[in-house]
Amino acid sequence: MNGLKWVVFFALLLIPTLASAHGVASGDQGYIQAISGVNFIPFVYLGAKHMVTGYDHLAFIFGVIFFLYKLKDIGIYVSLFAIGHSTTLLFGVFAHINVNAYLIDAIIGLSVVYKALDNLGAYQRWLEIQPNTKIATLIFGLFHGFGLATKILEFEIAPDGLVTNLIAFNVGVEVGQLMALSAILIAMSYWRKHGNFTQHAYSANVVLMTLGFILMGYQLFGYFSL
Repeated sequence: MNGLKWVVFFALLLIPTLASAHGVASGDQGYIQAISGVNFIPFVYLGAKHMVTGYDHLAFIFGVIFFLYKLKDIGIYVSLFAIGHSTTLLFGVFAHINVNAYLIDAIIGLSVVYKALDNLGAYQRWLEIQPNTKIATLIFGLFHGFGLATKILEFEIAPDGLVTNLIAFNVGVEVGQLMALSAILIAMSYWRKHGNFTQHAYSANVVLMTLGFILMGYQLFGYFSL
């Protein structure tokens, strides 16, 4: 199975779950609501689990690193995304900023579409400009963080130990991101060497863009159905 077929295969697996961006398993939700005090290790685990199973995060990161070959460049972009994600997660919870989850998740879908179009060179052809990708990565990272913050606010976590638990959650998010990024880079490296990467790059980003539009559609439908 070549690289493009793997992209399509995983895309089809994701489609049934698109309506539940930033979803938290019922067991995890019950645990979060029941505990109090400092629970560092459990929240590290929950943060890592959220990132590893967060297909919207992974789709955006996949698009960001798609044409990046140097580890230094990959580190810069992933760090910008992490800074944005962590900042709004903490700020959103502590400031109790309750943004409509459907709209936030629709914007997250838009971030996937944006990066896929960027990879396709659409902005240069249509607008004759090249947006600053680093700034865009940071801005969309901020929205990704708000997406989870809205869910955490719904759970009404006990204030006792909240600061430490949220920091632990962020640590877990970064651990999960490194795990997911490692897997993505291994797959991309194999694809680039053995799977006609250049030939299928266009189609892969069309698939990525389609996933983003599907996510946006689900979330906007949910918003207007309220």
